[in-house]
Amino acid sequence: MKIVFLMLLLVSLFLFPNEIHKSLAARPSVVSIGSILRFNSTTGGVSAVAIRAALEDINSDPTVLNGTTLQVDMRDTNCDDGFLGMVEALQFMETDAIAIIGPQCSTIAHIISYVANELQVPLMSFASDATLSSIQFPFFVRTMPSDLYEMAAVAAVVDYYQWKIVTAIYIDDDYGRNGIAALDDELTARRCKISYKVGFPSNAKRSDLLNLLVTVSNMESRVIILHTGAEPGLKLLALANGLNMMGNGYVWIATDWLSSYLDANSSVRAETINDMQGVLTVRPHIPKSKMKSNLMSKWNSLSKKYNHSDLRLSAYGFYVYDSVWAVARALDSFFDDGGRISFKNDSRLRDETGGSLHLEAMSVFDMGKKLLDKIRQANFTGASGQVQFNAQGELIHPAYDIISIIGNGVRTIGFWSNYTRLLSTVLPEDLYLKPPNTSLANQHLYDVIWPGETAQKPRGWVFPSNAKELIIGVPNRFSFKEFVTLDNATGKMTGYCIDVFTQALSLLPYPVTYRFRAFGTGTANPHYDQLIQKVVDNEFDAAIGDIAITMNRTQTLDFTQPFIESGLVILAPVKKHITNSWAFLQPFTLGMWCVTGLSFLVVGAVIWVLEHRINDDFRGSPRQQLITIVWFSFSTLFFAHRENTMSALGRGVLIIWLFVVLIIQSSYTASLTSILTVQQLDTSIRGLDDLKNSDYTIGFQVGSFAEEYMVKELNISRSRLKALGSPEEYAENLKLGPKKGGVMAIVDERPYVELFLSTNCKIAVAGSDFTSRGWGFAFPRDSPLQVDLSTAILTLSENGELQRIHDKWLRTGDCSADNTEFVDSNQLRLESFMGLFLICGAACALALLIYFGIMLRQYLRHEPPESISTEPGSSKSKCSLKRFISFVDDREPPKQKRSLRLSGSSMPTTPTSNVDIERPGRPTRNGGVVNIES
Repeated sequence: MKIVFLMLLLVSLFLFPNEIHKSLAARPSVVSIGSILRFNSTTGGVSAVAIRAALEDINSDPTVLNGTTLQVDMRDTNCDDGFLGMVEALQFMETDAIAIIGPQCSTIAHIISYVANELQVPLMSFASDATLSSIQFPFFVRTMPSDLYEMAAVAAVVDYYQWKIVTAIYIDDDYGRNGIAALDDELTARRCKISYKVGFPSNAKRSDLLNLLVTVSNMESRVIILHTGAEPGLKLLALANGLNMMGNGYVWIATDWLSSYLDANSSVRAETINDMQGVLTVRPHIPKSKMKSNLMSKWNSLSKKYNHSDLRLSAYGFYVYDSVWAVARALDSFFDDGGRISFKNDSRLRDETGGSLHLEAMSVFDMGKKLLDKIRQANFTGASGQVQFNAQGELIHPAYDIISIIGNGVRTIGFWSNYTRLLSTVLPEDLYLKPPNTSLANQHLYDVIWPGETAQKPRGWVFPSNAKELIIGVPNRFSFKEFVTLDNATGKMTGYCIDVFTQALSLLPYPVTYRFRAFGTGTANPHYDQLIQKVVDNEFDAAIGDIAITMNRTQTLDFTQPFIESGLVILAPVKKHITNSWAFLQPFTLGMWCVTGLSFLVVGAVIWVLEHRINDDFRGSPRQQLITIVWFSFSTLFFAHRENTMSALGRGVLIIWLFVVLIIQSSYTASLTSILTVQQLDTSIRGLDDLKNSDYTIGFQVGSFAEEYMVKELNISRSRLKALGSPEEYAENLKLGPKKGGVMAIVDERPYVELFLSTNCKIAVAGSDFTSRGWGFAFPRDSPLQVDLSTAILTLSENGELQRIHDKWLRTGDCSADNTEFVDSNQLRLESFMGLFLICGAACALALLIYFGIMLRQYLRHEPPESISTEPGSSKSKCSLKRFISFVDDREPPKQKRSLRLSGSSMPTTPTSNVDIERPGRPTRNGGVVNIES
């Protein structure tokens, strides 16, 4: 039997080495973990109860640790005194603990993290300091969301309500400073900022806190972020209420210290609740689960059992409870994989002076790295939700509840989750079931009752009572002074832009102290980019005037809502047509009319010549034939001629002429329509393309952004640009033209152009606006005045005040009638149609040449040769010419076959003599009448 047992043992070792090793690895009967807490704090008390509750559940569960009892060694640390707290923590590290729960203080956590790395002991900390990282401290395991996520939630709330500046009050330690730094980063990403930061020590006196709040009340921001501990935070809220800083206009947002305090304390004094009415706070989101319900149901008995009956369960309690469970589950897997608990001394840890720290008593956990790996592989549903770590060692799916304090309790108005990075009224665990939707349009929170018991969202800032006088830069213009000008006699700034600014300021619910400072000498228009730069450099607190909102300027400044539309347009000389009774004659020049009329007669005569011998429609008495020529000629204008053309030559000429008539008729119609409806420009400029493709000089206003726009955007050479300083220079240069030292066109903004055109009727806008901009007032980035003035400008526009100011300063005048003249430069000239007339004339000439050649040939065949004289001056020659003209004028006799076909089948088929057959009743060549006989 012994031999058989040994053989079975050997076979088992060979086939199942890992399982045998696990079974032989002895599990210790007791395993100790440590805990570093601050017992006299709310969070420390809740954490102590949560640790005890977790140990009871773990040790009573036979499926966990398989008989090994887990126990904890708790130590109290002083977070207020950093040095003593560090000493106490170091003394605690002399114990052989395989893991540490805590500490809750960031200052202690930083020190202990260094020690934990050396001793290879996992540190399960719920310190939220964002600078504590597993990259720097590999054995640091954060078991609750860090301040990075909490501050992202706070920044999302600030951005949701469109507040741009906030004031941050924080406790001046690692927790406070690092948390506010994280908040600053998150606000900056949303184009918000902390306008004022103020820290205070943990032992600050009441007088110090009062002075702090007075300073804050004098600042412009009314959105206050409070990132402290529970004790100083409650004290600050009480003092703020006494200073009337919890009334209308204020916004208070506390970090999770406030929600933890309210959740953990079963009885909060009415005075304390009254001091925080309308305050917003955040709380780590704990989804519903079975473990959460079980823990909450037995919490009262547990808190009484461990002498914390006044404390209720908070979010910290859930996370600490799950931290202990994470260690227990990791230990179970650690033992299953053959892990052993053993420590060794480090020769470097020696206290040569024999102090009380006993560094030589500290020992290194041999297999701490393996246990750490098991902890990081945790994946279970705990009381706080899903316990699982990402690659950075942070819990997955951090989320926060957004809470409003109202009456005697709290109200959840929404949630923030890192899954979408947005605010929502939908539970985060429901969002995890869908693909993330990061559209800002999906953000929503429930209504809030703000401090002062108002439902209206606070503005978030006021003009500080002790603020300095605003220095506002105003351009001192040389031209177009209707927009803004400096009265040298009184030193006051007046104009359209000044009135808009002062009227908008009058709509603000608070006074603004300001002083205008002229920018420029007044002898020339200043360069507006230089004015903008002075606002960027903080030499001016703002700049108002006729300042165009351009892309480059918006990169460094914020502009108000545009108070007037302004786009670049092209100015070019123009002459206006006078619409009168003879306007229908204006499309053609006199020469064009004459040539066109003559062409009608010539073409009619040519057709008559070509059709006269063979077409009865073109025969008759001389009077009838003259009428036919005139009628046929002008009826072709409307394509209404009734006479048919029978000859090939006549039809060819008529087709060409009808094409010419179609072109002339279409051109006339278009030109007349244009004359009667629009102005005609007296230059070749019709729009932006003509401006770019030409080589002539272009004008622009001194100081305008039009120069850089044409150079950089339109790629127009700077050498082609000419700076003009006044409306008089505009008119003079356009009148001279580019060939006489002037300009072909001027590019300027529409408000200037409209004012200029009110007294210059010989100039007009060519084409349409090719930029879409406006004028606005410039303020430094994220200035609250920019937002309020934008709202005020919209109000001025809606109530009609903006139009009234426009009519007061920019009322356009009427051009005098003597400045209007006819324009002939755009009439349809003969040169434009010369090609058509030449083609038509050539066709007529060619047709006549061919026709007379044919007639001469027929004449020579018809007349005997001896009757034709070759001497030009002889009487026989004159007689022959008369006979030729008579031959051409005679009706051409129809051919026999043609006549037979025309007579029908009743005609005889017997060949006839060679006598010419004429139609019945038609005159013969000799003037007689011949009848056709059978």
